[in-house]
Amino acid sequence: MKKLLAPAALFSLGALVLSGCTDNNVSAASDGSINVVATDDSCTVSTDNAPGGTLKFNVKNEGSKINEFYLLADDGLRIVGEVENVGPGVSRDLVVLAPEGSYFAACKPGMVGDGIRSAFTVTAAADGQQVSADRATLQKTATDQYTAYVKDQAEQLLRGTKDFAEAFAAGDEKTAKQLYASTRMHWERIEPVAESFGDLDPILDAREADLAEGDQFTGWHRAEKDLWAPENYTKMTEKQRQQIADVMVENTQKLYDRTLKLSFTPDQLANGAKSLLDEVATGKVTGEEETFSHTDLWDFQANMEGAKIAYQDLKPLLEGTDDKLDAQLEKNFTSLQGQLDQYRDGDGFKYYDELSTKQVQELAAGVDALSEPLSKLTAAVIK
Repeated sequence: MKKLLAPAALFSLGALVLSGCTDNNVSAASDGSINVVATDDSCTVSTDNAPGGTLKFNVKNEGSKINEFYLLADDGLRIVGEVENVGPGVSRDLVVLAPEGSYFAACKPGMVGDGIRSAFTVTAAADGQQVSADRATLQKTATDQYTAYVKDQAEQLLRGTKDFAEAFAAGDEKTAKQLYASTRMHWERIEPVAESFGDLDPILDAREADLAEGDQFTGWHRAEKDLWAPENYTKMTEKQRQQIADVMVENTQKLYDRTLKLSFTPDQLANGAKSLLDEVATGKVTGEEETFSHTDLWDFQANMEGAKIAYQDLKPLLEGTDDKLDAQLEKNFTSLQGQLDQYRDGDGFKYYDELSTKQVQELAAGVDALSEPLSKLTAAVIK
């Protein structure tokens, strides 16, 4: 199979479903808060804009399922603020500090799936008001946002793994191949977190070349080898496929359960961002990660997205303290994304083995250019 088509949502950067969301028929509260009415199939926001500063969303669940509400950054992926576990008939508030910019307001009925979103704009702050916070508050906000992001990616990884495992176990290779790269992106975005669970990482993500004598070959790359079978390879039996699928789901569930208890510090975010760029440099841009499927550029994209999310969460800590580093990181992230965008192919990317040696070298140089200033992020944010 030469052409791998990932689902169209793959490159929406985690964007939530646009349908079922309106911004009328709900009046704004007299205290200036923004009313949100969430149901099982709609997310109605009383306004689609507000001046910069402290925003208060009053979220009421009029559906039958537990709901969540998010304010997302303009990439549809980074979580600016969230309120979870809003039960039927319950109202809860979300208070966030938001500067001028473009956002998305989003509900997630049942606390699963992609959810429902609508565009939300924060205009310039009112005269005499400033969007400011002390450094400790900014650090806490950054780590809270990243914690929410990791939980969301782990939930999407679990859901995607279940779908992939079902198709793989059933021998539906076409569907499994379509799901492979897009589902793995959720893993790759939070790879340093996943790797911190030393017992789960080798079960789920070990490459065949990494195995020591006596180690079992399981997880994503075991399934990858069976789907993109090399020459003279003997395909798995139905029972063997089911065993691999069961192990993947079981251990991804463990990963998800553990992320619910995680918390982070600013240095962990910054070091994690650098670690993700190191993953690109040592595995993805070399073509060693996806030995059989050659879907390394999907992993490249996801690693870079994860690093950028951590940087953007920490960005307010750089403003006014290290503007030069902030500008350099913004420039280099944009530049590397532009390089990678050259290899987009439909809803996915070109396969790694379709790139020339010169193209690989250019990508590697772009990774190096970003990695150098990113290595300075930790020291800048823990001042």
